[in-house]
Amino acid sequence: MTLSEVAAAAGLTRAGARRILLTLVQLGYVSLDERKFRLTARILDLGFAYLSSMPFWNLAEPIMEALVEQVHESSSASVLEGTDIVYVLRVPTHKIMTITLGPGSRLPAYCTSMGRVLLSGLDDAQVDSILRRSKIEARTPWTVTDRGELRKLIAEVRARGWALVNQELEEGLVSISAPIRERNGRILAALNVSGQANRTSPQQVVKRFLPPLRAAAERLSDLLRRRS
Repeated sequence: MTLSEVAAAAGLTRAGARRILLTLVQLGYVSLDERKFRLTARILDLGFAYLSSMPFWNLAEPIMEALVEQVHESSSASVLEGTDIVYVLRVPTHKIMTITLGPGSRLPAYCTSMGRVLLSGLDDAQVDSILRRSKIEARTPWTVTDRGELRKLIAEVRARGWALVNQELEEGLVSISAPIRERNGRILAALNVSGQANRTSPQQVVKRFLPPLRAAAERLSDLLRRRS
């Protein structure tokens, strides 16, 4: 991106953006080539530093791989950051999304099954605050955009302990998620299984995927409790 593009995207003056970019160039996170600024591979250090500081995720990967082998669908784990979920681990099978996802990828919490699981671990005031700050839009014809209805859906997830989202994030994508809990019961992360709606109906997703998903989430929760 050019300096002007960066300034516009970040809501900064050109002078402010230039100071920050030159600092990032000096630190090695950004390169400058013919008036274009680009991220360098060193930016990956920031994400890997987070993952390496939490050995739990290294131990979680074999459990997720076993889940994927059992259900033959992709599985991911994410945490809540602001109004988004951030992917910390992903074990893919077939490509079912047009979005390319990996550790560090962000998606809005309000229209994802993992997001609703993570939101269900907050109190009503915190949920309201996040929904007010979220840029809620209809990503598909099935996306729930009414904040009152979203509060109701999140309360239902809190009561039953899992979330199902059918084609609200992307057409053709159905996802089911369960919480990963710390020793004190707080939801640390969410674990999901994603499938294709034209191959597996929402009812089949619940019947086929929910039991192994919840079992894997409980194993991860137990692992986390033993490491706490």
